[in-house]
Amino acid sequence: MNDDHKLERFGDFLRKRRLSLGSSLRAFCQSFGEDPSNWSKMERGLLKPPSSVSRLCEMAKRLGIEEMEEKQRFLDLADAERGRIPEDIQKNKRWVSHLPVFFRTIRGEVPTEEELLKLADMIREDMAARDEEAR
Repeated sequence: MNDDHKLERFGDFLRKRRLSLGSSLRAFCQSFGEDPSNWSKMERGLLKPPSSVSRLCEMAKRLGIEEMEEKQRFLDLADAERGRIPEDIQKNKRWVSHLPVFFRTIRGEVPTEEELLKLADMIREDMAARDEEAR
């Protein structure tokens, strides 16, 4: 697989953010009371991210992640690394009802035209609702 198409892992994101602060692993962990061994394992993908949203938010704050979009990306990467569907998606019954179509599609099965149209309609409706909320 070409590196241009490689998805970012939670650990890579974690390491990049820490390094962007100009901090060594030991110095960063010492200043925030983190275990350098566990932090290093998370950065290398050997230890799964915490499952607690409050713990992840605490980590994001320490990494200087304040923008909502970047914070959501951080949380999504943690969920993906743990093999979990993000909580906000799980709570939305409409989205959950379309997950089987998504799962089949990424497995290489072709969804029906009706399934694709329903999914497209749902996405359009949700995007319109978000645009309306933003105004």
